[in-house]
Amino acid sequence: MFVVFLRFSARKSEAPRLMAAHNDWIRRGFDDGVFLTVGALQPSAGGAVLAHGLSREALEARLAEDPFVAEGVVEPEIFEISPSRADARLDFLVA
Repeated sequence: MFVVFLRFSARKSEAPRLMAAHNDWIRRGFDDGVFLTVGALQPSAGGAVLAHGLSREALEARLAEDPFVAEGVVEPEIFEISPSRADARLDFLVA
């Protein structure tokens, strides 16, 4: 499982122009069953993604397809988590 922080860069002002394409990218992540949740980093610092079911390399390739990443609007930071315990609702994440 991965937590990805998408922190705004100095090119943050380009975000509105790319928002529709970025939202399409997010939708594909959910449709593919990779994204568990996405949301904004507060206050207005970027976004975060909780992803699972893929390798780090596959996640990096998926991130490269995000228009925000491709255009340098955000800089991704990837953290891998190996869950050892979870609430029963999240048991599918525990290996």
